[in-house]
Amino acid sequence: MAKPKKKHSKDGTPTIENRRARHDYFIGDELEVGVKLVGTEVKAVRDGNVSLKEGYISVDHGELTLHNVTIGEYPPAGQIQHAMSRRRRLLAHKREIKRLARQVEQKGVTLIPLKLYFKDGFAKILLGVGTGKAQHDKRRSIKEREIDRDLRRAMSRRA
Repeated sequence: MAKPKKKHSKDGTPTIENRRARHDYFIGDELEVGVKLVGTEVKAVRDGNVSLKEGYISVDHGELTLHNVTIGEYPPAGQIQHAMSRRRRLLAHKREIKRLARQVEQKGVTLIPLKLYFKDGFAKILLGVGTGKAQHDKRRSIKEREIDRDLRRAMSRRA
């Protein structure tokens, strides 16, 4: 499992980002939802032992479910470990779930986890409504990012 880029929040817990998602998808709406985790998963997330890379979210029977997100083992727990790659329930209001379900029904639209972090002691996921990018869109995004970086460099040399 590749180490994700970690940023730390004010309380010292890591913020795990899915940087690949913004490269592969156009992100529309974003929504912060809670995550239902078991004990050792919480400790592993606090250590930053998480991979959001392959993750996606589905809407099943009025519930949001997180798939393919790997939360590594927490070694101090010993024999009592969680399943690393299990489905996890996401917590949101019914009206938010219905709104997301309507958006996902459209062709080419999916729900993607963008960030995993702690807020007031609770694990939260920032999910985005994404539409897949074609290869030429990805190239255009890279080109625009390089142009912006070159402009910033040129402006900083002038000052």
